[in-house]
Amino acid sequence: MRGVTEPDLPELLRVDREVFPDDPYPYFVLRAHMEVHGDSILVLDDGQRLHGYALFLTVSDGCIGWILSLGVAPERRGAGLGRRLLLEVLRQLRERRVHEARTTVEPTNAAAITLYQSLGFSSEGTVRRDYLEPGQDRVIMKLVLG
Repeated sequence: MRGVTEPDLPELLRVDREVFPDDPYPYFVLRAHMEVHGDSILVLDDGQRLHGYALFLTVSDGCIGWILSLGVAPERRGAGLGRRLLLEVLRQLRERRVHEARTTVEPTNAAAITLYQSLGFSSEGTVRRDYLEPGQDRVIMKLVLG
């Protein structure tokens, strides 16, 4: 696991498309995130290719950190890599003295909801209809970081 670099962009795009085939980030969005928030993108790299990534941001007042994307390539799922990424994101948010971590999860993504809950995240208990856009419902999950 390491921070993203510019040469990673094609591989990052590939992983994002594998993980989120119905709604991947366009190349220019990943490039912009890397340019502006490069210290908040972690990648899983085996030396040959990327197998996952996490993208997280801290709001301007520094109190809340949002995990915008966290994903592991389908062929590497089930090996604890998503947990490793999430634990490192939480460690970095704590290091930045962020008070609360938040994320949104597709309501049908039981694996992601289980992962977040296993690390102490809780949900509001309701599905936010059309949260990202019409037809893209989300569950908001939160964790107080202390």
